Amino acid sequence: MKFKMIATSACCVSPTRQKHLKLLTRLQAQRGATLIELMVGLTIGLLTITVALGSLMVSRSISGTVSDTSQLQQQSAYVFRVIGQQLRQAGSLYLNLAPQQTTGIATDISERVTLETKTSGFDPAQHTISGMDAPGEGEYKLSMGYRNYTEQLYTSADAESLQRNCLGQQNSGALIQSNFVLEGTELRCAGSDAAQPVAENVAAFEVRYLLQDTTTTPGNPQIKYTDAATVGTNWNRVQGVEVCLVLYGTESIDMPAGSSYTDCDGSTQVDMTTLTGKRAKRLHMAFRNVYQLRSQGRPT
Repeated sequence: MKFKMIATSACCVSPTRQKHLKLLTRLQAQRGATLIELMVGLTIGLLTITVALGSLMVSRSISGTVSDTSQLQQQSAYVFRVIGQQLRQAGSLYLNLAPQQTTGIATDISERVTLETKTSGFDPAQHTISGMDAPGEGEYKLSMGYRNYTEQLYTSADAESLQRNCLGQQNSGALIQSNFVLEGTELRCAGSDAAQPVAENVAAFEVRYLLQDTTTTPGNPQIKYTDAATVGTNWNRVQGVEVCLVLYGTESIDMPAGSSYTDCDGSTQVDMTTLTGKRAKRLHMAFRNVYQLRSQGRPT
């Protein structure tokens, strides 16, 4: 017995049957991901995350270096400003602001200038500037002082002092003093009270003095750099002061081999990759400033 295949046209299939056929076709066309495809996708995802994290770490390192650099520059500018405010007072003259003066402000030359606080002899505590190369307990690397003049203020019947030391303090005595020393990693300043921190993360604080050489031909003076020991008692011949600071940052930085900076002596190269403790893997920067003193005043 033979059967004859009869093609069924779409017109003879009910709408419900057509929906079932379409759904069956879609289900047959769907396939799940194989294990290999899943592993490839995970690998690509992990590589993308690794690249993103690497870029983030590089960006973080650069940002930290820039932040450290800015912070160190601001800190050095502040220290130099504080020291400069005190040094620039040395050798200044007292201005006679008496109310009977009608032809302008006159300088009272009978008054001693700021550095002349002692009539004879040498006393570091009473001179314009002095220092020690290796200060011990209770001693200072750089000391400076100037006369504590008082002025008549319109707000008070009594004359008052407008002078301030490195800590912004007044001094009731005849001398305004500011004393700087490096204690550990803190640069400290002492005025009329105990020393207080001015800057932190200080690796070095060095001072040199510009001394007038008296052995040269008269009329042809020369200035030479020297240390406190060489100055001895000849502080009245000091024409200027050079201050050098080495500051280090707070961010840990991966440095290439051979990363170094020039120390305060101007020649020693310090390899930052070999430093240990708090200074390990830290950005270091050296700053230097020179202050010219005023005229040393009348000879005593």
